Amino acid sequence: MSENVNPRRVRVRFAPSPTGPLHIGGVRTALYNYLFARQHGGDLVFRIEDTDSGRFVPGAEDYILEAFRWLGIKFDEGVSFGGKYGPYRQSERKDIYRKYVQQLLDAGRAYIAFDTPQELEAKRNEIPNFQYDASTRMQMRNSLSMPAEQVKELIEQGSQYVVRILIEPGQDVEVDDLIRGKVVISSSVLDDKVLYKSADQLPTYHLANIVDDHLMEITHVIRGEEWLPSAPLHVLLYRAFGWEDTMPRFAHLPLLLKPEGNGKLSKRDGDRLGFPVFPLEWHDPKSGEVSSGYREKDYLPQAVINFLALLGWNPGDDREMMSLDEMVSLFNLEKCSKAGARFNYQKLVWFNHEYIMQMTDAQVAQLFAPELEKHGVSAPMERIETAVGLVKNRVNFIHELWDNCSFLFQAPAEYDEKSLKKWWKDQAAQTTAELCGFIESQPVFDGAELEPKVMEWIASKGYATGKVMNAFRVTLVGAAMGPHIFAITDFLGKEETLRRARKALEVLPKE
Repeated sequence: MSENVNPRRVRVRFAPSPTGPLHIGGVRTALYNYLFARQHGGDLVFRIEDTDSGRFVPGAEDYILEAFRWLGIKFDEGVSFGGKYGPYRQSERKDIYRKYVQQLLDAGRAYIAFDTPQELEAKRNEIPNFQYDASTRMQMRNSLSMPAEQVKELIEQGSQYVVRILIEPGQDVEVDDLIRGKVVISSSVLDDKVLYKSADQLPTYHLANIVDDHLMEITHVIRGEEWLPSAPLHVLLYRAFGWEDTMPRFAHLPLLLKPEGNGKLSKRDGDRLGFPVFPLEWHDPKSGEVSSGYREKDYLPQAVINFLALLGWNPGDDREMMSLDEMVSLFNLEKCSKAGARFNYQKLVWFNHEYIMQMTDAQVAQLFAPELEKHGVSAPMERIETAVGLVKNRVNFIHELWDNCSFLFQAPAEYDEKSLKKWWKDQAAQTTAELCGFIESQPVFDGAELEPKVMEWIASKGYATGKVMNAFRVTLVGAAMGPHIFAITDFLGKEETLRRARKALEVLPKE
């Protein structure tokens, strides 16, 4: 089974609805489309599907575009990118859709229905598991069950109506899915879906989606598993228009599952377990609710991308860390899983740590500098680079660097009680004062030379190394924490090292 049996240039699309923030599952769908397009030298189209005008949320479209800019997923054409197949916003394509609605009506592949919401609800109450299909359509008010003159009169009177696809029962509808193989559905289980609504003169998702994919020459439709039930209807629409030869290949991705338990990943799971489900922080314009985002939580975009890529796909070996270019070269839809992928958010924290470790000290310092400024610290970039090099292996997020190296930039104003209780005892003040005197007497203040001399001095005094050095650490750091003690003294320099130690001797108890 080949990913691309069509000799045409590969063209895929990501087509969100501007009804709110972009869910992380949507990000994964866009990523897989991106990887597929790049691997095949094709195009990635960004389309906005806004035919459901009642659910439109101001700011959602801009949010989605900003999310992809942050993530580094680049589109070739579409809304805000331009291209020869526009407009790419469905609400701007009304005239195009009307032409194709009429084509279906003229060919007898669709019909007009005038049923009101109340009439439909009454029929649902009357017939268990009611479905608008071949078995019930003649009981309803539509152009199949009514005289043509009456239909014409209702339209001229301005009565609201919908256009439904006419599905003939008893046909096998085959969906050739690149992930799931051949899926065969009987048309008898499908209902006559609404394709167009006169109330807002807009098509539903089903019609607009098919018309746009055809006109924009989309060759592959890669989308979430939740759209799999729609695939047979879309195949029938391609048949109804006579577009079988240009029908795209389908690939339905596995669901993202909750970190624990059963079911699809939701915002509630993130709220409950303390992780975002949106790429960026979202401010709901209606409720005022603020939802956390990966960017604002200090995740690196490359870590998010790497993590998402492996949720439902693997490169065929045990590698985990991959650049976007490596993913492009390795990606294969046929290696995607049919089963849902559990969203292990703790694994994403691991990825974030690993990407910090892969970065140079200079790169980490650039990201950390704004955090220092927030704490009123101004330091040369070279000094920041040295600091992060000492502690970056201890953190999962850039903002955690402050808690791990603030003592390098600011002398301790207070001292950790647990550390004092453990190490500031048994003549710690006396041995620290003696150590300060010894250090001050040394002509060369360099950790590589100073360390063996200090160790020799401690041994000559008969002191316990751990007690002396941890007490000394507390005076410099404020707690028994931090990198190698002589890396700290090298960073602080001789004058600041002795100043901090002697300041502690002034304020800490002598016994």
